[in-house]
Amino acid sequence: MTFQGDGSFGGGRVRTGGNGGKIAAGGGGAVGLVVLLVYLFSNGQINLGVDDGTQQPEQAQGTLGACSVEQANTDRNCRLSATAYALDTYWEQVVTDAGGDFVQPEIVSFDASTSTGCGSATSATGPFYCPPDSTIYLDVSFYDELESQFGGEDGPLAEEYVTAHEYGHHIQNITGVMDQANREGTGADSDSVRTELQADCYAGMWAGDASQTKNPDTGEPYLAPITADQLKNALGAAAAVGDDHIQEQSGGGVNPDTWTHGSSAQRQKWFTIGYEKGTLEACDTFSATSL
Repeated sequence: MTFQGDGSFGGGRVRTGGNGGKIAAGGGGAVGLVVLLVYLFSNGQINLGVDDGTQQPEQAQGTLGACSVEQANTDRNCRLSATAYALDTYWEQVVTDAGGDFVQPEIVSFDASTSTGCGSATSATGPFYCPPDSTIYLDVSFYDELESQFGGEDGPLAEEYVTAHEYGHHIQNITGVMDQANREGTGADSDSVRTELQADCYAGMWAGDASQTKNPDTGEPYLAPITADQLKNALGAAAAVGDDHIQEQSGGGVNPDTWTHGSSAQRQKWFTIGYEKGTLEACDTFSATSL
């Protein structure tokens, strides 16, 4: 989607850099790809392997400064920051209207490696939300891998979908969904899959309303209405990270018993449900008899 207006987005919403430190074995190459395949869009349960004591270079810490609307439409980190502001505004209203207490997540854009409340992570982990520190972690170079390795279509809405999906996990965390779900199991009907599909649905809720959600600083909607091509990009990104597609890409057979995120069709379905219906009730994957 395209950000609009003549103003700018304030700085400080996105932290930048990583903490370096000890990184678990398997951070790159073929093993790193396996880690990415397994933990893509993880729900925060990170286990990168046995710590081999490898020291990574320290990275500069800081926060992303203010970005113009033009930068939000051309620069990935600025787009991440602007998307965070739009998500903050949308979800604060939705959560408070539902009688909940809203707390915005932290967001970290890191390069190569970082330390988190869920342990150390590398770029190979893929974007993820960490419940213990209520933080979304992304290396924006992931968007290139989404296109080159998994066949997803890169584009602004595809990138915003990734952020909105992880933000959906934060909503699950602050509303108690994560505490109630059994995220240890696997399988096409597991709570793990239902958790991920609900986050997709929440991403769709935001996307469906994004051209109506107004920036409180300007009184104008954050984003222009979604085009058919942009929606196609987001649905393509959802399909690219379906468990069945990832298993096919890895050269193995499709095994629904091992699924933790849902099939491509399911991920597209639940994003679309959120996009079209726009309610928390419609996104209740835990009550759905069929996913």
